[in-house]
Amino acid sequence: MGKINGQEAFFALLRAGLWEKEVQLAPFGEIDFEQVQRLAEEQSVVGLVAAGLDHVVDVKVPKKDVLQIIGQTLQLEQQNQAMNYFIGVVVEKMRKVGIYTILVKGQGVAQCYERPLWRSCGDVDFFLNNDNYKKAKEYLIPLASHVDEEGVASMHLGMTIEPWVVELHGTMHSGLSSKIDKALDNIKEDIFNRGDVRSWTNDATQVFLPGVKSDIFIIFTHYLKHFYKGGLGIRQICDWCRLLWTYKDSIQQSCLGITLHSMGLVSEWKAFGAFAVDYLGMPLDALPLYDNSPRWHRKAKKISKFVIEVGNFGHNRDLSYYGKKSYFMQKVISFSQRIGDLLRHASIFPLDSIRFFPRIMFNGLRSAIRGE
Repeated sequence: MGKINGQEAFFALLRAGLWEKEVQLAPFGEIDFEQVQRLAEEQSVVGLVAAGLDHVVDVKVPKKDVLQIIGQTLQLEQQNQAMNYFIGVVVEKMRKVGIYTILVKGQGVAQCYERPLWRSCGDVDFFLNNDNYKKAKEYLIPLASHVDEEGVASMHLGMTIEPWVVELHGTMHSGLSSKIDKALDNIKEDIFNRGDVRSWTNDATQVFLPGVKSDIFIIFTHYLKHFYKGGLGIRQICDWCRLLWTYKDSIQQSCLGITLHSMGLVSEWKAFGAFAVDYLGMPLDALPLYDNSPRWHRKAKKISKFVIEVGNFGHNRDLSYYGKKSYFMQKVISFSQRIGDLLRHASIFPLDSIRFFPRIMFNGLRSAIRGE
């Protein structure tokens, strides 16, 4: 019973922190707060759970559990402040040498939260047009302590500029289907050639972000990619929810629906919409194209089971074989995990799992051949 109560309490606190609303924990009985904290860490939502604890109105949470989460949250604040400073410095330096970039995901979407510094930070992701992508590589590689193998086809390059991981994106391709990637290429055109941008004033630096319409699909397709490729976490869905909530009055549902149909992702939108409502407390008036049919709630339950099991970016996966096995064996094990995931996803999205399977396998094999 403790395990069930711990998971239910985790979601209750997460909802309270996500929307800054009161929460009652007494209905869950005796709560295993160690499990609550473990789930918060696995899903990279410690700050949201900490915010939720601020809104508990009916029970007194054990002091030791509160102090542990507060300690982690204070560290999170410091990390976010340091990352924001780093982003400001790098953007200014690139701008001075004629490199113009869009910040995607991460610290940009964090500004949609009530407490941006309490969102778990990840990598620094820069989205660039073709010319600026090449120039950014030339400028940043000499500053890096480590540079990953470049994904040539996807125009993706990761590097470490201590202590941060910086990723350059020349496309936002999902690698799931040509229809999705074609729509994402159109979104790239909207951003770089048609001015669909917004900005965030990061201290004294103006940092450009995708426009709301474009950002919705960048974040949505990004977390779908991780869902189909084995590493989706709740934090990524929370980002989507907060973006939709923050700009709910300016979103054109008809345009959103047209793009979703062009991508062939209406089913995914409705299923994850049901998950957002059922588990994250997403307000219905901020969720375009919400469908209350029972089938979507059944799919939401399966989604919940999967994300709790794998953790954010595959946190709970056994990756001990990396560094111990040969490159070939690493790819074999990874391939077998991917097959298992796709079989599970087929019970949620049967047609799309079949549709995406060839592209996922092709991209995996191509990366293996290239040693990426």
